Amino acid sequence: MPFPRHLLTDDEDLVLDLRPHWWFLAPAGALLSVAVLLGLASLISDWPSWLKFPVGILVLGSLGWFVLRYLTWTTTNFVVTNERVISRTGVVSKQGIEIPLDRINTVFFNQTLFERMIGAGDIGIESAGEGGRQTFTDIRKPNLVQNEIYRQVESLENRKLQRMGQAASGNTPATDSIPEQIEKLDQLRRQGVVTDEEFERKKRELLDRM
Repeated sequence: MPFPRHLLTDDEDLVLDLRPHWWFLAPAGALLSVAVLLGLASLISDWPSWLKFPVGILVLGSLGWFVLRYLTWTTTNFVVTNERVISRTGVVSKQGIEIPLDRINTVFFNQTLFERMIGAGDIGIESAGEGGRQTFTDIRKPNLVQNEIYRQVESLENRKLQRMGQAASGNTPATDSIPEQIEKLDQLRRQGVVTDEEFERKKRELLDRM
């Protein structure tokens, strides 16, 4: 299920909302498939009763394990917002962790050769605080998730610098003409406060208002 929007703050935007990679279900799915095939074979081939009983137990057990894994899969979220990284899981009881972006020091990912082929892997986050280092498994396209987290961290730092600049100069929200606003944005871009992409996007928005 999607991450509940009411858990976000007023100024918080949802950037990524991921469930575990389908590989999370693969072991339980493979066992269930084998058990079903054995069950069908025992019925078609008229196996003796003493052999059908353990096969039936295997089918029921593997079905129960698959259902449990599926419920866990549907109730697990790895979320990136413009303020924090969130992981939540749990079918009945819930557990989770939240890491503010401004506390993140390093983000790394790990993939085996097979995981690279299927687009899965693990994400590790080192942060300032009691948690230290957290590892999240079965993440979809972990290299892209790593890049997105870094991009959001940089964007958060830029927003903080802009607020600090406004507070230091005592400026209120800009009432300059659109060309003047574009010129100021270009100055911020040259200073490294605003990225090229953010500059181009805001420039297009301002030009559309002319």
